[in-house]
Formats: sequence, structure tokens, C-alpha cells
Amino acid sequence: MSPASADLSSVIAATAQWLLRAYPPERGPLSAALAEAQCRQAATAAAWLRYPTALDAGLLDVVGPGGSGRLDWVAGVDAVPGEDTAWRTWVDEVVASWAACLLADRSLALAAVATVAGSVHAAGLAPDFRRLTDPDVRDRRAAVLLRHPDLLAPVADLHRADLLARLGTPTAEAA
Repeated sequence: MSPASADLSSVIAATAQWLLRAYPPERGPLSAALAEAQCRQAATAAAWLRYPTALDAGLLDVVGPGGSGRLDWVAGVDAVPGEDTAWRTWVDEVVASWAACLLADRSLALAAVATVAGSVHAAGLAPDFRRLTDPDVRDRRAAVLLRHPDLLAPVADLHRADLLARLGTPTAEAA
């Protein structure tokens, strides 16, 4: 993994965890693993788009991502009583919103993956985003809530316009 990618690992992990908790997978360990893989791929692509340079990733380490407070409110997610919630401080609202957009819209996911393929984060790596861009039947069944555009809309809509601008996608095409 490149140094810039490593700098984003906490944000990617926390944001993927938040998505999993907000939109839980179908029961069972296989479904949980498949849904987690999709969340991590979506959060990775979104983080790489949001923080495209090593400097951006470094600045994130200094200022922090902002936490899950607003996302929790928008999605109606409550922390589990007694749970260690420190990880929630590493959730990035924009990354979560963009990841939700990518999970709900395959064309946006394909555009995002194509955009990050040549990024500093992907340098020297062969990232595999198949579960995000080309989910099979088991992937879709495991992540029914994570892939449902209407359920994701409150979170996805928070920063969809910025994602479309970053990808150079006209609003009318994605609507």
C-alpha cells in the first residue's frame, strides 16, 4: 500500500464500519463478510476521490475527518449502549456520503473506480473493486440495504453534488 493510502486507512475502516451498522447485512458470516467487502471498497474509492493527493491525506491526519454525528442523526443510527465509540470520530461524512452514492449507483461506482485507478493511492497496487462495481447475486443479497437507493438517499444526498462535480458527471445523467 502506498503511504498516502495508509494515511487513509483509519477513515476507510471507520466509514465502512459506520455504513455496515447503518445498513446491516443479511444474517450470517458470509453475508457479513461480503457486505463488509463492498463497504470497504466503496469507502476506499470515496476516500481516494475525496483526498486525491498525499498532501490531502496528510492534512486529514492533522484536522481529522469530523466524526459520525450528523450521519447518525440523518440515518437515525444510535450507538450501542456500552459500546466503545471512539472509532466513530474517524468517520468522514463526505466519504460516507460518496460511498453511499457508489453503492447505490453502478455507473457512479464505475466512474469513481476509473478515476482513482491512476491516482497516487493506487500507485504500485492492483486494487480490486469488483464487489463494488460488479456485485454478483450473493453480494447483492448480502447487502440489500446497502445497495437500496431509496434507503441510502438521506446519506448519499448530503454530498452527491460534490461527487458528481469531482467525477465530471452531469447531474441529469445521475438522477
